[in-house]
Amino acid sequence: MNELEKTTASLTGKYLNGILKIPIPVFRRSADGHFLTIRGARQHNLKNLNIRLPLGVLVCVTGVSGSGKSTLVQDILYAGLKKLRKDWKAEVGEFDSIEGGDQVGEIFLVDQSPIGKTPRSNPVTYLKAFDDIRQIFASLRQSQSQNLKPGHFSFNVPGGRCEACQGAGSLIVDLQFLADVELLCEECKGKRFKSNILDIGYKGKNIAEVLELTAVDAIEFFKSHTRLIRKLKVLDEVGLGYLRLGQASTTLSGGEAQRIKLASYLSKPTSNRPLFIFDEPTTGLHFDDIRKLLRAFDRLIAQKATVLVIEHNLDVIKCADWIIDLGPEGGDQGGELLVEGPPETICGSKKSYTGKFLKICLNV
Repeated sequence: MNELEKTTASLTGKYLNGILKIPIPVFRRSADGHFLTIRGARQHNLKNLNIRLPLGVLVCVTGVSGSGKSTLVQDILYAGLKKLRKDWKAEVGEFDSIEGGDQVGEIFLVDQSPIGKTPRSNPVTYLKAFDDIRQIFASLRQSQSQNLKPGHFSFNVPGGRCEACQGAGSLIVDLQFLADVELLCEECKGKRFKSNILDIGYKGKNIAEVLELTAVDAIEFFKSHTRLIRKLKVLDEVGLGYLRLGQASTTLSGGEAQRIKLASYLSKPTSNRPLFIFDEPTTGLHFDDIRKLLRAFDRLIAQKATVLVIEHNLDVIKCADWIIDLGPEGGDQGGELLVEGPPETICGSKKSYTGKFLKICLNV
């Protein structure tokens, strides 16, 4: 550990020795006068709770595992609000009422589920950046001379894609009594496109080679295309600059998929006063990734969004404007509202584990 702290080239070492850190906010954002209020939440171990959630700020729901956080946020608040808008057909947790739902626009649950189930789904297709890339290739003189349209540079539709593998770059062989085997497509050698499409280059790279670029490299490569750059920069801003543009969604971790979803929201105008719900978005993240994640939250809130996070990470919790702490334990010994308010208020609770650790973190 001591050696790592002394290694100035190590980003991890810089956070361990204090050269870099996630700072405590200079000030806490105040609620804008609008609240969501849940009354009588009693699903699973929740003990008939009344919760007030301020809008327009960063709110963290904290507590030990099994204290009722996910039940409160996902089963009652999210499902309940969607049900009130007649946009939910599944079960909803038990509660008496949710007040203030008319103060919230769209509601987004940004979870770690995959962004797609096939190799043809990838970061640039999810962010709609592939539309811009295909348009760039279609506008080239070489493309126009062959009457090639943007669709010819897509591996999702017939035209320019390799039809042997239908644009997947590989073939799945079903073996009886054994696991399926994935084989490289012999026709396109994994390039996904027909040879005449691969002959067309932009700044020395064909469409397949462009899809192998990382987001950071692509920002420099397409620097003259403002709209495309705006979409790609968001990937870097949420800590995903290392991802290849065409990387199959099936190879992404849950945390990467969650941040791609966040990037998609940041890359386009938000609706009026949206509510974003995240379930432990820091799982598996480095200190520096958490810092970038918090900056992304700040951008959403600056656009009049409310960010609600279920979280255990103290670096996120200390940056919250408002905390709802459940506990004191898990299971039957949990489900109580211990304390709610800004982090400094949480520190004053004798029953809250979160408060005890925050007290050390905030030096209060």
